[in-house]
Amino acid sequence: MMSLKRGFTLIGMVLAVAILALVALTSWYTVDESDQAVIITFGKADQTITDPGLHFKLPWPIQNVEKLARETKKLDFGFKDVDGNKNETKMITGDENIVFADLVVQWKITEPEKYLFHAANPEEILYDATSASLRSIIGSSRIDDALTTGKAEIEGDVRDLLTDLLDKYDIGISILAVNLKDVELPNEEVRSAFTAVTDARETMNTKINEANKYENKRMNEAEGEKSAIISKAEGEKAARIESARGSVAVFNSLYEQYKSNPDITRERLTIETLEQVLPGADIYIMNDDGNTLKYLPLRSMEKENEKPLKENENAEEQKQTDQSNDKEKGGESSQ
Repeated sequence: MMSLKRGFTLIGMVLAVAILALVALTSWYTVDESDQAVIITFGKADQTITDPGLHFKLPWPIQNVEKLARETKKLDFGFKDVDGNKNETKMITGDENIVFADLVVQWKITEPEKYLFHAANPEEILYDATSASLRSIIGSSRIDDALTTGKAEIEGDVRDLLTDLLDKYDIGISILAVNLKDVELPNEEVRSAFTAVTDARETMNTKINEANKYENKRMNEAEGEKSAIISKAEGEKAARIESARGSVAVFNSLYEQYKSNPDITRERLTIETLEQVLPGADIYIMNDDGNTLKYLPLRSMEKENEKPLKENENAEEQKQTDQSNDKEKGGESSQ
């Protein structure tokens, strides 16, 4: 009896040590900065731990810990495998052309509980959803857009469609970015033909741009000439209006003089007109009353009066010259 009792005691001690060891080993865990932990209590997600460091929990099998990456992950869709095959990325565009498309999806686990329990293989679902989204968008796009300027729009559409699909599947994954890396044609002949078409289109656009540039240049020059002509016409218009106003003012002044002295004004206007018409001729005022012709030589009198004035001016200039010469001589003699 003592041996049996001692055996049970020994077994109990062994079990106690095993239990203590199990409790000691499974009651704590560590979380790295790049990870997040999910506490599972009796098979049910209970809590998500994101703080790095040492943490404690109930021992196994009461609670268990599942660690998931918190950093951004990358899914490559369509790149060549080991054998160089790209059959999975062959798809048809909206205008019935075959292309190969390579896509990179950046994603992240944002809800660990759903990632663990809402799907058996969330990454496979993500891959299939990516394939479906890309094929759907490429299938509704033209080949020109897929190969040239429409890549950014295709990327945005694929991201929106993929996000909607993952929201419906509810597997705890969020899409951060979608990058359409490469879109290729199936063979070299098709690529050469498409390159030729693209070059022709670029040449056409270049010629159109040059023509538009020349048109804009000529239009600007024509607008400048038009503005110059209009400005010149406006200036001539203003000048003629001012000249007409001046003529009207002169006429009104002469008319007032004419009303007060019509005969004198008439004769003065006649003389002024003759001087304008015949500027080099001598004008005489004559009176033809009687038999003898009498006239008043105004021009001769004016010339005779001008001669003494000129002689006096010349004498005065000569006098000033002599005085200046005398002063210069006096200064030299004093030295």
